[in-house]
Amino acid sequence: MDPLLQILKERGRLSNAELAKVTGQTEKEVEKALQRYEADRVILGYQAILDSDKTGHGGVRAVIEVRITPERDGGFDRIAARVARYPEVVSCQLMSGGYDLLIVVEGPDLKRVASFVAEKLSTIQGVISTATHFQLKTYKEAGVLFLQDEKAERLSVSP
Repeated sequence: MDPLLQILKERGRLSNAELAKVTGQTEKEVEKALQRYEADRVILGYQAILDSDKTGHGGVRAVIEVRITPERDGGFDRIAARVARYPEVVSCQLMSGGYDLLIVVEGPDLKRVASFVAEKLSTIQGVISTATHFQLKTYKEAGVLFLQDEKAERLSVSP
């Protein structure tokens, strides 16, 4: 992976000047590379990882396993694209194993998420079944630990 992309992935808030210094490039080279990556859709967006317990905007998050019947000449793509367009859907991936799509959904409360599953997701032609798992607590997301306040536990070493 390009070192510039790796650095952005790990520390997305660096300025172009800081990125240039770390990568050994000029600011102009970094700026051009970023513009190219954004135009080519290599970089799709930038975002902060928030602790919803501290922001007070918790809501409800659910992971949903979805089994679907692939469409002729479209496979899973058309149904997945339709599901992914719903504003409640945070992410949607094609999976191997016992189900086909893994969807992460967010809503203001349990009732709204359940309503999304019952009224929107389950009614899509080709959806065979869903299994919804509600998130109770986040310990780590996108490589970031949420347990900063707790001391790291070390196992004692005995001779």
